[in-house]
Amino acid sequence: MQFIFHSQNGNSMKVSPKTNNSAGRGRVRRTRMASPGMTLLELTVVILVLLSLISILFIGAQAWKKGSDRTLCIIHIHNIQKGVRSYSNLYGYGPGQSVTGLQMRVVGLGKFVEKTPVCPSSGTYNYGGAFGSDTIPPVGQLYLDCSLAASGHIPTNYGDW
Repeated sequence: MQFIFHSQNGNSMKVSPKTNNSAGRGRVRRTRMASPGMTLLELTVVILVLLSLISILFIGAQAWKKGSDRTLCIIHIHNIQKGVRSYSNLYGYGPGQSVTGLQMRVVGLGKFVEKTPVCPSSGTYNYGGAFGSDTIPPVGQLYLDCSLAASGHIPTNYGDW
């Protein structure tokens, strides 16, 4: 037979009455029951696991942001390239020919590209590249390039642009 006593602070204790057998003569056996909360060590481990998961999430979000910025920069380059090709086809200019103010004829309100593109990673765009800003580049050469080309802000396959 066992008795359970509850104290005011919420601790419970099992108490067995004195027994007459030789092994437990005159002794009262007390055992603590488990309290329904978490220990400080368990709480610390849970917090550390949550912080680790949050840090992994931030690393993943940062990598996603870099990738999306790179993709948006390549889209800007592609749109400008399409605008230059469209202008040259529409007005009969061939690759290598010079057009005064080519950038202003392609980029602007009501033109082939509505507004001047801005690199999302704070890079700068260079119009004309190796051929000059007023020269229509040959097929397979870019008219617009980004200062962050070394970090992937350039398309890998633009031979047919």
